[in-house]
Amino acid sequence: MDIKRARVLVVEDEKIMSTFIMGNLRRLGILDLFAVENGAVALREVPTIKPDLILTDVHMQPMGGIEFVRKLRASAHSQLANIPVIFLSADSSASTVGEALPLGVAGYLVKPPNLTALNTKIELALNPPAAPKAR
Repeated sequence: MDIKRARVLVVEDEKIMSTFIMGNLRRLGILDLFAVENGAVALREVPTIKPDLILTDVHMQPMGGIEFVRKLRASAHSQLANIPVIFLSADSSASTVGEALPLGVAGYLVKPPNLTALNTKIELALNPPAAPKAR
């Protein structure tokens, strides 16, 4: 998928960081953008927004990114359960990253994300390498 055609949901509780991330996404040519302030709102809005990709913070109240992704992955709707997710967090501790990565996410970037790294993660999330065919 061309990232410029992607519909992206940003889940971020800090307004300044949300504005920064949205600005970077626009710089990458992504214009179909939505922003919500926490995982609880995101969980409620995902079925309506139908994003191609979700960028989420880890630590938010009342529902953080890890809990949000767990609930998203448990969704009965496979289309929702399989939306690619990239975590964006200032928390790069081994315990947090270790809790986040097994949730079937497309990546984990430390905030504020470098534009090149963000672009690379988004490209890989939207266009994952094909799995080798079994013989």
